[in-house]
Amino acid sequence: MPTPLIPPPPRTNSADLTVSILLIVLTVLTVGAGSLMGVFSLAFLDNCPPQTCSVDGAVSASMTTVVIAALVGVAGIVTTVVRLATRKRGWPFAIGTLAVCIAVFVVGAMAYTGAVS
Repeated sequence: MPTPLIPPPPRTNSADLTVSILLIVLTVLTVGAGSLMGVFSLAFLDNCPPQTCSVDGAVSASMTTVVIAALVGVAGIVTTVVRLATRKRGWPFAIGTLAVCIAVFVVGAMAYTGAVS
């Protein structure tokens, strides 16, 4: 009985791989910079009058934003890498991860601004 032929795996798309890696690096840099800005915004929260400002709200908004962005970033990067490893298209997931991380930081900045003004 002859052995059945197994088709070779599809070739790796170098453009998809390059774009996905660049977007992953950009996502990591965005989350890192956003986290640093979140910590610095709390470090320079000197003048916060109790009538119009909530320090607890600012800390909560900043830290929640950082944690959610980090979780979204890790999940998106893992998904992208798994898709690339199985030779499926990965760039849509990489760009989606970057977009969601940016959106999380925008919403977090709005929450922080609402807490301190």
